[in-house]
Amino acid sequence: MNMKNKSLISINDFNKEELLQILDLATYFEQNPHQKILEGYVVATLFFEPSTRTRLSFESAVNRLGGRVIGFTDAAVSSTSKGESLADTIRTVSNYADLIVMRHPIEGSARWASEVASVPIINAGDGSNQHPTQCLLDLFTIRQTQGTLDHLDIAFVGDLKYGRTVHSNVIALSNFQTTFHLVSPEELKLPSAVKMHIKSNNLQYYQYTQLEEVIPKVDIIYMTRIQRERFADPIEYERVKNSYTLTKKMLEGSKENLKILHPLPRVNEISIDVDADPRAYYFKQALNGVYVRQALIASILGLA
Repeated sequence: MNMKNKSLISINDFNKEELLQILDLATYFEQNPHQKILEGYVVATLFFEPSTRTRLSFESAVNRLGGRVIGFTDAAVSSTSKGESLADTIRTVSNYADLIVMRHPIEGSARWASEVASVPIINAGDGSNQHPTQCLLDLFTIRQTQGTLDHLDIAFVGDLKYGRTVHSNVIALSNFQTTFHLVSPEELKLPSAVKMHIKSNNLQYYQYTQLEEVIPKVDIIYMTRIQRERFADPIEYERVKNSYTLTKKMLEGSKENLKILHPLPRVNEISIDVDADPRAYYFKQALNGVYVRQALIASILGLA
C-alpha cells in the first residue's frame, strides 16, 4: 500500500491495513535499525511544546537511517516569538526539509500545518487532541507482548479527557475486537466523541472510578499522567492529580500475560517498586518508538 507523501495528522488518516503495514515494517527495523536509506534527506522537528521521548526517538530514528535533522525544541528560539504565524513558519521550513515533524499546544494546528505545507507533516501531538505516532508505537508494543491486537481487554487509566495518547489509541483499537475498560475520575472521563468510535464498531466499554476493579480482568494496563498543563483551573487539577497510583502489591491476582504501559513521563502514577516487575513494559515501549518512527518516515518518503 503506497503511503508516499501522505501526512499523518490523526490516527484516522491510516486505515487498518496501513496501520498493520507500519507495524510489520517496524518489526523489520527492530531487527535492522542501522541503515543509510535516508542519506541525503532532511527531516525538520518543530517542537512548540516540551518533549523528551517523542523528539529524541524521532531524531534517533532519522540519524540511525543516515538522515539529517534540523529544527527547534522551544518556540521561544523561533520567529514565532516575533509574531510570525504558524502558516508562515511551516511554508518556510517546507523549503528546507523533506518532511516536518511538529508538536504544538493548539488542537488542530497539525491539520492546519498540513494544509499549507509543501512536504508531508507528521503530528507529534496537537494539544489534547491526538498523538498518532505514540499510538502506533503503543499498538506495536501491545502486539509484541500479546501476539495479537484482537480480542484483548485493555484498561486506560487516568486522564482520559485530555489524554491525546488515549484518544488516538481508542480510535485505532476500535479497528480490532477490543474490550475497553476506562478508569478515571468523574471529571476526566473519555469524551463522547471518542466513545463514538467504540460504539460505531459495536464494541464494549466499561467505566470505573476504582483502578483495583479492573486489574484482574485485563491484558494491558495503560497508565497516564494527570496533565497539569491541560487544566485551565488549578483547583480542579489539585483535586484529581493523585487519583491513581499503581503499586506492585496491587498486581497480585493479575493475568499472567498482563503488561503495564505508560506513554511517559511518569509523575507518581506507577510506583517505582513496579519497575523491576516483569509485567512493567513502559521503558521497552519507549524504545519501540524508534522502530515505529523509522517505519513511518521510510513509508512517507517512499523508501520502504
